[in-house]
Amino acid sequence: MSTTPVRTPRVRPATEAEAARPPQLGIALGGVVAALALGLLVWQRSGQVPAVLFAIGTALGFVLFHSRFGFTSAWRQLVAVRQGAGLRAHMLMIAVAATLFAPILAVGTAWNGVPASPSLAPIGFGVVVGAFLFGVGMQLGGSCASGTLFAVGSGQTAILVTLGGFVAGSTLGALHFPFWTDDLPSLAPVSLATVQPFGYLGAWVITMAVVLVVVALTLVLGRRGQVPPVDRAPVARGLARAARGSWPLWVGALLLAGLNALTLWVSGGAWGVTFAFSLWGSKLLDALGVDVTSWTFWQDPVNAAKYQAGFLAEKTSVMDLGIILGALVASALAGAFVVHRRVPGRLALGAVVGGIMMGYGARIAFGCNIGAYFGGIASFSLHGWLWGVMALIGTVAGLALRPLFGLANPRPTDSVC
Repeated sequence: MSTTPVRTPRVRPATEAEAARPPQLGIALGGVVAALALGLLVWQRSGQVPAVLFAIGTALGFVLFHSRFGFTSAWRQLVAVRQGAGLRAHMLMIAVAATLFAPILAVGTAWNGVPASPSLAPIGFGVVVGAFLFGVGMQLGGSCASGTLFAVGSGQTAILVTLGGFVAGSTLGALHFPFWTDDLPSLAPVSLATVQPFGYLGAWVITMAVVLVVVALTLVLGRRGQVPPVDRAPVARGLARAARGSWPLWVGALLLAGLNALTLWVSGGAWGVTFAFSLWGSKLLDALGVDVTSWTFWQDPVNAAKYQAGFLAEKTSVMDLGIILGALVASALAGAFVVHRRVPGRLALGAVVGGIMMGYGARIAFGCNIGAYFGGIASFSLHGWLWGVMALIGTVAGLALRPLFGLANPRPTDSVC
């Protein structure tokens, strides 16, 4: 039986008419009011620090939308058509974040004397398998952890399917967490900063060296010739570009690095996303009568305290909510908030499967593209680099599976998006 090949539609740059779309002031105002109301509620119920983290989350949503800073697309473009611009933006972001993280972690204290801790994790099967599953899931679900949140906020309701799978997979990963951490062999966390005689200065030098090697490899192995144009709609010029236009990737990289460092300084830990998904899913099961507090994952004293505090106090939860609202306001100001209601069956199936794989993978790998890859490497943790390598390998497998769900892979002649 013959099948019709799936073709990638040519992505065109925004026309001037599209660029001139008026801001959706009603939606933007509603988003601002919702953000202020929720921020005030978080402050009243949980205190100053969660409220500040919620504000940082809204800023992250604004930056993610305007810079279209992609993890999923960066790895897909690298593997499919050998275009490394996205990965080079990752390296810039990581290099700046590591530079900002180093003095905070070296001092060991953050705002108001809170201990500052690096994002470290054991090196074992959980990271290897989990990051691989995450890499596959990104390409099937069409987004990463941070991308899912800002896409939902900007009106892409199709990504709600991915988010639902993400929550389900992350909750299942919490249930199975002891198998991956206790029943299978693993090595203790490795921080370059604690390996003698490096210290944080030595760890920073090593990290910068690896970053430069990665950048060099993308340039040497990248496809020769003209790089396809990047779709950065909506477009605006002058001062209006700050609120209505697209931002260069390097601007997004710098701002995300700075906001991650600010998160570390305010809370004592780097930015993360997916712990909240385990919390949300477990709270839902709890409401349905499932005794999730008997799970080993939630009996851990640290996790138990977060569970009891609730989703308006837990760090990743309030920041995730902030990202959604920040992206909503940003997309509305740009005139780009559009609710997509219809999702083809195969695409929906891919979104669910991809979301489940990402959620499960992130939980057993001690984080996602933000908490493990970005935050881990910036914290000088060896598991962050391992996570990135395995997610890249998973991307290769994910690209092979995409056509089964009606998803096309980019070609050298297609625009990068």
